Amino acid sequence: MSTFEVRRSAVIPAQPEEIFPLVNNFHEWADWSPWETIDPGMNRRHFGSESGAGAGYAWSGNRKAGSGTMEIVESVPANLIRIRLEFTKPFKALNPTTFSFTPVDTGTEVTWRMTGENKGLGRVFALFMNMDKMVGADFERGLSALASTVAARKS
Repeated sequence: MSTFEVRRSAVIPAQPEEIFPLVNNFHEWADWSPWETIDPGMNRRHFGSESGAGAGYAWSGNRKAGSGTMEIVESVPANLIRIRLEFTKPFKALNPTTFSFTPVDTGTEVTWRMTGENKGLGRVFALFMNMDKMVGADFERGLSALASTVAARKS
């Protein structure tokens, strides 16, 4: 069985306490997530806690958006968020995802990491699609949008 990891980092010129709440609350993702605009008609549902551990988000959209759920399983304020990301369409996959927030001289290094296993249809898919190339660009766009959102809220 083959595994994969997609990881991108960006330094955002803000304190971890200013960035963390935008990731720790799925209601905030509408302002920066690279996937929110893929399907304007996408159905979204929030469940569980408002934010932090137990907060959940489900989506169902067109072929490109697919469907699935995300649930925050661990939340360490201004430090780490672990998410259970489960896709149900276009194929089933469980992709543990983490965000870490590390203070640096010029702000905060935010690292977005997703791991998974290629099995079933995903394994066939992985033969001709590189997950890092496919999802990495989305992570880069998302981190850039997260930085812009933080900057806009500071001004």
